[in-house]
Amino acid sequence: MSGYKVAQIDEIEEIDDGRCPWRPVRHHLGITSFGVNAFTAKDSGDRIINEHDEEGEHEELYLVHTGRARFELDDASVDAPAGTLVFAERGVKRTAFAEEPGTTLFALGGEPGKAYHPHGYELWAPLNPLFQAGKYAEVADRGAALADAHPEYGELAYNIACCESLAGRKADAIRHLRMAIEAHEPLRTFAAEDTDLEAIRDEPEFKELIG
Repeated sequence: MSGYKVAQIDEIEEIDDGRCPWRPVRHHLGITSFGVNAFTAKDSGDRIINEHDEEGEHEELYLVHTGRARFELDDASVDAPAGTLVFAERGVKRTAFAEEPGTTLFALGGEPGKAYHPHGYELWAPLNPLFQAGKYAEVADRGAALADAHPEYGELAYNIACCESLAGRKADAIRHLRMAIEAHEPLRTFAAEDTDLEAIRDEPEFKELIG
């Protein structure tokens, strides 16, 4: 087995969760030690990065790969032609817009002082609009195979378990909840109070899982 992978940006399929589409570089290459994604704007003026502040947890480094971007960082506006590096500390409200068609930038991030933990949001993102629309059975139908194929992503299995619970599929929900907790132990505490799991809360298997 080789110790490297090579990819062209255009080979990585864009993901759209209803906000700014992105290419899941980390997932595509199998990176587990840090987060990295690529964003490309089709037209000048398009928002490339969703406005957010990482909830005070993550810091991020952005590299403008091609084109030109304009970053808004709290109250500051930063012109960023190709080759520009922009670093945003935790808590800084950030967003970016394309100043040229085809502008592409990379975002790398992590939480200071903690090992990187991949959530598998790349796989959940296309399902999230259906979840928000209350189409829990459809999410469960489409997501179960994804969770089973990627047991390393505890949060993905957890989200599917929630949808299965909301759709009345108790056995499936408990199976994926068990998978989620085995992959990421902190989900056990979260599950204890999650109302999405109300349908399975009285099941003996759930009580055993939660302890």
